[in-house]
Amino acid sequence: MNKQSNFNADTLKAMLVNGSWQDGSGGTFEVRNPHDGSLLHEVGRAAASDVETAVAAARAAQPGWAALSTIERAQIMRRIHQLFLERAEPIAQMITAEIGKTINDAREEVFEYSAPSWAKSAEEILRHRGLSFPSTQERTRNKRLVMNHRPLGVVAVITPYNFPTDISSIALAHIAAAGNTVIWKPSEYAAVSCAMMGDIFRDAGLPDGVINIVQGKGDVGAALVDHDDVDGVFFTGSTATGRKIAEKCALRPHLLELGGDGPFIIMADADIDAAVDGAMNGCFYYSGQVCTSAERLLVHEDVYDEFLEKFLARAAKLKIGDPSSEESEMGPLCNSDTLKRVKSHVEDACAKGAKIEQFGNEEGLYFPATILTDVTLDMDIMREETFGPVAPIYKFKDNQEVIDIAHLSGLGLIASLWTRDLATAWRVGEALPHGTVNINETSNYWDQLAPFGGTGQSGVGRELSQWFLETFTEKKLLVFDLGGESYNRRAEGGW
Repeated sequence: MNKQSNFNADTLKAMLVNGSWQDGSGGTFEVRNPHDGSLLHEVGRAAASDVETAVAAARAAQPGWAALSTIERAQIMRRIHQLFLERAEPIAQMITAEIGKTINDAREEVFEYSAPSWAKSAEEILRHRGLSFPSTQERTRNKRLVMNHRPLGVVAVITPYNFPTDISSIALAHIAAAGNTVIWKPSEYAAVSCAMMGDIFRDAGLPDGVINIVQGKGDVGAALVDHDDVDGVFFTGSTATGRKIAEKCALRPHLLELGGDGPFIIMADADIDAAVDGAMNGCFYYSGQVCTSAERLLVHEDVYDEFLEKFLARAAKLKIGDPSSEESEMGPLCNSDTLKRVKSHVEDACAKGAKIEQFGNEEGLYFPATILTDVTLDMDIMREETFGPVAPIYKFKDNQEVIDIAHLSGLGLIASLWTRDLATAWRVGEALPHGTVNINETSNYWDQLAPFGGTGQSGVGRELSQWFLETFTEKKLLVFDLGGESYNRRAEGGW
């Protein structure tokens, strides 16, 4: 196993298919540094027509991969984990260069989440249990009913820019460990970070064709979803795109992790200092470009003034700048589309009467850490996902009001609830329409062995750990009649 990568970003081709990098039919696309706009690299671009090649490779490789023993697949996953750790630092540096995530947060992504996913997938597949059932339909001891799991086959994985190696590793590791093969379309904004993973797969001994990569834009992802020989789809991204995928996958398994509305609720009895710490992370971690970000701060009127004063003081100390510096706590937005949406939401709020406090300068893709007060429920920022470093603060009066507000967006990924009272935590937490409610913890907290996913327009299904395996394997029941003494097939005997 090679410990050092020979990866050359300057010659990155469009596709990793059957274990080799190949040219695509779509020319090239640029990847630029969001910090200063400089050109990082030109990447070979696959076209929709190239998807056929990748799908065919995955289909051809799948039977042999699934035929390996479970322990053989687990051992390969463990080798990927080890090699990933050895190459984690240059991958983290590339993440910072490509998407503007601070180097400390990029290291956290790679060392804490991405690399360990491969080892965790090995343990999950070794413990993916079947079931046996008693015979309940007939009066006999001759029957045996056994349920196990079989892989779906070929799965498309389409991942976003904000956690380019984490979200993809979670999906790829568990889907492949279960015996499926994959065609992965990573974000075009993090093309090289993800391509560096492709070389890890090869060097760790993953058989050719098990994980194939197609670099490109939305047309490539659409072609994957449309392909008749793709058996399942994993997608993380916008609700609008997720809805289109769901329509295409009506009769195919799919797992969709979409937008979040992040209500961050501070009750009258909350520990305000702790809530301020949580809100700083919830609003400004990776410049707010996280589906679990605190998109709306809902603060009880009794503690509103205290919270606002302390939150403003903390935001004023936020270190914003070059994400490659270990001193920086927040960097730029990743791309112009995100910047446009953030600016639109802030302008709409200000036009409707919101007051604004900003920390930092607006230049290039940098947008200041922004706090809005006097917000109203008709503002776009209170109903839609902003995905930027903006904290709109709304004052509420009672529990029912805040529960009603939390229902407005139709999204339901993660909520954060701050209270010292156990009964309030239970009652409000259960009433919130979200897949997860973090009590006295920032919205940007998740555990890799717990189910993750949303309700409503925030997605379909649950990811992480065994929940990935549930989506991307099929349950199969084997019914045996062992023969022997004759019996009465009528269980009830009343007819």
